[in-house]
Amino acid sequence: MDHQFWHERWEQNQIGFHQSEINAYLNSHWAELGIPNDAPVFVPLCGKSLDMLWLREQGHALLGIDISDVALQAFFTENQLPSTVSKTDRFTEYSTDGIKLLGGDFFALTREDLGEIRAVYDRAALIALPPDMRKDYVRHMEKLLPAGARILLITLEYPDGMLKGPPFSVPQYEVETLYQEGFDVTFKGRWDGLGPKGKPLKEVVYTLQRKP
Repeated sequence: MDHQFWHERWEQNQIGFHQSEINAYLNSHWAELGIPNDAPVFVPLCGKSLDMLWLREQGHALLGIDISDVALQAFFTENQLPSTVSKTDRFTEYSTDGIKLLGGDFFALTREDLGEIRAVYDRAALIALPPDMRKDYVRHMEKLLPAGARILLITLEYPDGMLKGPPFSVPQYEVETLYQEGFDVTFKGRWDGLGPKGKPLKEVVYTLQRKP
């Protein structure tokens, strides 16, 4: 992962990928995962996503991770949430009631870090990564999650050259190829949406379940 690239994007506020509202597909598809309301949820490459507030309102404890401490600090500041900060050898931990966000590298996570987590919300991780990193991301997610764990995955699709990612276009055949070894993949639908600078694109929703 190009750490310097993401540090610069957040420090320069070049965050067209950040959504200022709760994601509509989270609201309409989350229940399809069939997980308990009090189940803890993992949000990879979480940034300062407001979706984490919605998930907490549903009763979920949250664990998020992002390489940018600027993003994580902004999440707590902009939402007027008190936080405690501590450091380990791998992460800076920001915590408040029901939410723990880690500043550090996703690929440094272990299954022990995720603990009892059996559900994942991925709206911004897969589409943030260039093609040559997506396979590594999925393989590492396989290591982190136990059999039966579920993922709500939201991706984007747009014509080649329309946008200079991130966010990147990840077509359905690539999602199925990436995940088919370790997960059962269910395509839920494809809808018209708008990307950075108002560019028309497709937003695509999948549910996944970790295979035994």
